[in-house]
Amino acid sequence: IAFSFNTYGQPGKGDVELGVDVGYNFSLILNSRGISGATDGVNFAGAIDYYFSDRWSLKGKVIYDQKGWDGEIYFGPGFWIRSEYDKIYELNYITVPIMANFHFGKKRNWYVDFGPYLGFLLDAENTTTSMSITNVFNPIDVGFAYGIGVKIPLNNNLTVFFEIDEQGGLKNIFKDFNYDYNNEFGLNIRGSLNVGLIYQIKKSKPE
Repeated sequence: IAFSFNTYGQPGKGDVELGVDVGYNFSLILNSRGISGATDGVNFAGAIDYYFSDRWSLKGKVIYDQKGWDGEIYFGPGFWIRSEYDKIYELNYITVPIMANFHFGKKRNWYVDFGPYLGFLLDAENTTTSMSITNVFNPIDVGFAYGIGVKIPLNNNLTVFFEIDEQGGLKNIFKDFNYDYNNEFGLNIRGSLNVGLIYQIKKSKPE
């Protein structure tokens, strides 16, 4: 790893990075009665990152995102209500975040990113009954994404990265009120652990 850092070309102004990653999702919803139980899923993503300097870049991603929740609601310490049949709801999205990326550390190999996202609903299912419930949900989700990660060079152009990525919904996911649990609203909450590869297209002059 030390040898790789010595040969790795740190990105600078005008450089572009192309990335792919896969991750484990942990998701739930927030509504007027509390927070739901959580369920898990996966995500697959592609990204492009344009550098304005060695510290700042703008990253766009396209993510296949599995979200949803477990059929229980949490009201406070020790107080849960479980829904009938313990339903699990799965919602699959194409999520598109546009994020400012701040790079830090001696080798600029750490980063934090943040920005808005749009989610486009592909389908939704009650997995207990295998019934499609796509028509219950709004086709567009809007929210804020943020995360932190570290990049480890493999050679001059290729790095592997590990990151923690979070999303918080800002738009009601339900088309109508009073669907299940008598919701007044529902907001997607999703965290993930991701690993991926980045290929650097070098345009800046080496220092």
